[in-house]
Order: sequence, then C-alpha cells, then structure tokens
Amino acid sequence: MALVEITDANFEEEVLKSDLPVIIDLWAVWCGPCRLIAPIMEEFAQEYDGKLKVGKLDVDVNQQTAIKYGVRSIPTVLFFKNGELKDVVIGAAPRQVFKEKVEKLLQA
Repeated sequence: MALVEITDANFEEEVLKSDLPVIIDLWAVWCGPCRLIAPIMEEFAQEYDGKLKVGKLDVDVNQQTAIKYGVRSIPTVLFFKNGELKDVVIGAAPRQVFKEKVEKLLQA
C-alpha cells in the first residue's frame, strides 16, 4: 500500500474510522529531520501492507489536526488504533524505535 495523504478534511475517515491501525507522519516541506524519516515511513507502508495504514500529514497545510493533537515540533509520528491515539514519537528517531512501536500497536 502506498502512503496515504492525510488532511484535516479526511482525518476522521482515514484515521479515526480506519479498520486498520494507522501511523501518521506529521511533517513539513522545509523540515530537514522530516526527510530523514520519510524513507522509513515508505518502507513501513510496503512492509505492513494490509496490516497497517501509513499516512503523511503536512502541518503547514493541515494545521487543525496538528493543533488538536498538541504537535509542537516535527517530525511527530502518531500511532492510532480503533480511532484512539495510542503512542507518539517526537523527532527523527531511529528505524528500530518506530518498528518497536508499530509491532506493539499491531499486537495490542
């Protein structure tokens, strides 16, 4: 599955009502650390195809969602299951950190 573009407009449908667990990379074009984790998110979209939805939300264009979840720095990755926020990673963490959180989310 390809990365899903998440927006303020489709957030409820794509994330809160999703049958699959969802991770969302909140990013911006000008953010250097965001570019560091982008390949990790793309890999997860392929690796967990059918088990996990992986999305990206541009905080410059979609400020409502960022404000709602108290995002003050990017990249921030939000982990959702059954419409509930389950975990958060702030900053450009190593791949293994994201992998552990994804595995925990899928097992919960």
